[in-house]
Amino acid sequence: MQTIIFDVDDTLYDQALSFHKTFRKLIDESFTYDEIDKIYRASRKYSETLFDQSEAGEITTFEWQIGRIMMACQDFAIPIDEKNAALFHQTYVSEQKNIEMFPEVAQLLDLLSKEGKQLAVLTNGEEKHQSMKIKQLELEKWIPKQNIFISGTYGHAKPKREIFEIVEQQLGLKKAETVYVGDSYEKDVIGAKKAGWKAIWVNHRKHKLPTNATTKPDKEVHDVKQLLSEFGDSGVVSFS
Repeated sequence: MQTIIFDVDDTLYDQALSFHKTFRKLIDESFTYDEIDKIYRASRKYSETLFDQSEAGEITTFEWQIGRIMMACQDFAIPIDEKNAALFHQTYVSEQKNIEMFPEVAQLLDLLSKEGKQLAVLTNGEEKHQSMKIKQLELEKWIPKQNIFISGTYGHAKPKREIFEIVEQQLGLKKAETVYVGDSYEKDVIGAKKAGWKAIWVNHRKHKLPTNATTKPDKEVHDVKQLLSEFGDSGVVSFS
């Protein structure tokens, strides 16, 4: 049986919206969408690096949480201290309690469920925080709780091979019939491909592959509408 496994953040919903709302509320409401989006992209870049450091025990979770916005603001000469960075993080988390799936995601999950696909989630992050998002998105309508894997629960995070092996073992997966869908090239595409899975890169922020990239996705789409189209009416995506 084919298994489709999804990332959560910036794959099933637009993670930038919570950031934009928090930025306008706490830092500067006069910035344009494009200006804030550049700061958001910088914060995500720093978040990826700092998350890895926190996973390795090199910095605390709190240092990761406040460091990403402090470093992004520094890039754009926006003053922010630790106290206000902590407030930014708290407000950002609060805004994420209102996240909504991309409209096409529910259509895709309905289609895949109807066609008998095994569905699962594999996401990086703290167990409590990621569980809150999963609840808000109502993913358990389609995906049973035992098929939801959060890195913080297991002590291993994408792209490390261990977390993919845990999913394989618990779900009894066949590599050739497993498809991973995610937005991060470094965490999702590289991790899935090294595990021997197929990888679909939902690159809606239109990042470019690193020039020295030796690992490439099996499919690249730029939004969930295109992803839905790739699966077609039968819920089967062609990898040719």
